[in-house]
Amino acid sequence: MFIRIESSSGVPITRQILDQIRAQCANGALKPGQKLPSVRELARELTVNQNTILKVYERLCAEGLLEKRHGSGTFVAEDAPKGQLKEQQNLLKGEAERLVYRATSLGLSPGELVKMIEEIYQNPTP
Repeated sequence: MFIRIESSSGVPITRQILDQIRAQCANGALKPGQKLPSVRELARELTVNQNTILKVYERLCAEGLLEKRHGSGTFVAEDAPKGQLKEQQNLLKGEAERLVYRATSLGLSPGELVKMIEEIYQNPTP
């Protein structure tokens, strides 16, 4: 599982992790039944407090996206709720709106922004 935290984004770390796990579940990068890293392991990997990861896992379990199995860990739910993809698309739209606002404030034209995005698509950074 790959999660990238952007400390300069202004988006709370908890929200960034939540959104990325949701997106990976929605796009199939995380499969139903797949085991997630332990709270301690993911916190160490992302260099965040364990309580942050615990809060994320608990929230996603409450949403029905993840499930905790006593003594085994946290897994992607076998029967994840429908509509997750639509929710992720709505979140992406919000991010796109912020991106367009930021690009406009920097004086970039729509063509320059599209070119930048196309370059990133061609050479994505994991």
